[in-house]
Amino acid sequence: MTFLEQIFARIERASAEPVVAEVRDGERLVSFTGAELLAQIQRARAFIATRGLRKGDRAAIYARNGVRWIALDLALMAEGVIVVPLDPRQVATETSSVLRDATPSLLFCGDARALTTMQETGGALPQTVLFDEVFAGDDPLPPSAPMHHADSDPVTIIYTSGTSGEAKGVVLNAGNIAFVLSRTNERLDKLMGRSSRPDRVFQYAPFWSAAARVLLLTSLSRNSFLILSTDLIKLIEEVRVAQPDYFVNIPLFLERVRRKAEDMIRERGGARGAAFYARAFNAYQKQRNGESDAIGFLYLWLARPTLFRAIRGRLGQNIRALICGSAPLAIETQLFFMMIGIPVLQVYGLTETTAICTMDDPANPVPGRVGPAISGIEIKLGEDDEILVRGPNIFSGYWQRPEQTAKALAEGWFHTGDQGELDSTGTWRITGRLKNLIVLNSGHNVAPEPLESALAERLPEAQQIVLVGNFQNSLSVLIAASNPSSGSNGNSSLNLPNIQSALDALNSELPHYKKIRAFHVVHETFTHENGLLTTTGKLKRAAIAQRFASEIEALYKNQPS
Repeated sequence: MTFLEQIFARIERASAEPVVAEVRDGERLVSFTGAELLAQIQRARAFIATRGLRKGDRAAIYARNGVRWIALDLALMAEGVIVVPLDPRQVATETSSVLRDATPSLLFCGDARALTTMQETGGALPQTVLFDEVFAGDDPLPPSAPMHHADSDPVTIIYTSGTSGEAKGVVLNAGNIAFVLSRTNERLDKLMGRSSRPDRVFQYAPFWSAAARVLLLTSLSRNSFLILSTDLIKLIEEVRVAQPDYFVNIPLFLERVRRKAEDMIRERGGARGAAFYARAFNAYQKQRNGESDAIGFLYLWLARPTLFRAIRGRLGQNIRALICGSAPLAIETQLFFMMIGIPVLQVYGLTETTAICTMDDPANPVPGRVGPAISGIEIKLGEDDEILVRGPNIFSGYWQRPEQTAKALAEGWFHTGDQGELDSTGTWRITGRLKNLIVLNSGHNVAPEPLESALAERLPEAQQIVLVGNFQNSLSVLIAASNPSSGSNGNSSLNLPNIQSALDALNSELPHYKKIRAFHVVHETFTHENGLLTTTGKLKRAAIAQRFASEIEALYKNQPS
């Protein structure tokens, strides 16, 4: 059976059971049984048939996550149509560029507001249809099996975020998805053990991304109850309603949860509460390192049934693990969740690898690392410690970009552009990104991510840290405050002496060319809305360098050449 045939069979088996739900208003679940979901899929398939779409045609979906998004996605794939999911939070010019490149026959918009947004892109739109038109009517329709896909048949084109240029369409075929679903199911079986009840899975990551799509299809293929976020502003409230066993996260969300928990401890417990927590966290780190601290271990023992249980309760009573990917996760944040009893399982992959290359073992996650390679693929290090991958998860190519495809798949390996290292147990760590390398005037190449992470550990009050210094004689850093205030550096919510102390401590451990010689506190948090982060929380380094060009220039004016 193909992955799609397996999904349809599983939904049919669960005809009387809830398989998917939406959290409405942050406080109630609206559930749909397998039969109800199949009815929506069949209605969408009937509509698609009236528009004459054929196997290999492309159709774009522009909408927020929802049950109708899922039904339309499955209906299009069942008819052999290649799905092009669009990012509803992308700026208009980027969306217009994707449509010009993908040339879909139809564009499906979730509602009138989405259609208006699309019309404001200024570009020519394909024939456009609202969800209400697709799912109109309530006459029962006879079910039908999905079209059979060969492994080489393309089923979706997912556009990369385009942080350093125009986005490219990554073509994923049926074989890519089937292989990755088999591996995600293996890991989730290990996490859930012999539990007979359906997995409760919460999903807030938007379906346009490869990782979110893999979680969606994995959940539909197994005994799961998938619960969708409909309001990203009320995520914590929605998590409490969903009561999930696990869900996929970006580091930004986990770091916010950690900071809110620590703020709550300071607000409710005052100086004593903060000191108690700090002593427990320090003891936990010592315990992991095999060090002794009898009094500290007592604090840790006291915190587990009281303080940690209260924090854990904010994520629901069922939570077994948090899954994290898309960007580097601060090791202190991972340790925080492990300390309170929630393992964070890291996943590494790119859109071109069908979202996954490595996954943490649920029984043995290693903080700061992203787990071993999934079975059935090969990973090795190439020149400059670049991670190279080959296997059934590797995409078939970039849409209408043969030269870039050939470059990415040179010598039969996918060149990720990421740098990594492998330990003796076969567990990977991501150390940097080749395209992010800072080239100093001395000729030294510096990967910014390890230094940014090391400084972030010493400055937990910083919201974001960005290393700069390309073609300069030394490194400097931009630091965004958690609660930025207006005015000069001296008025920032960050304590400047603490910043300098953190830099001094870090620099003492570094070779001369990696020492950070200057810093500037930014009074603007980097967000997707202001164009400084991608929608998955990654730094748009080129945009940041351009926005703060004068501040960066000032950092080097008084430095010796």
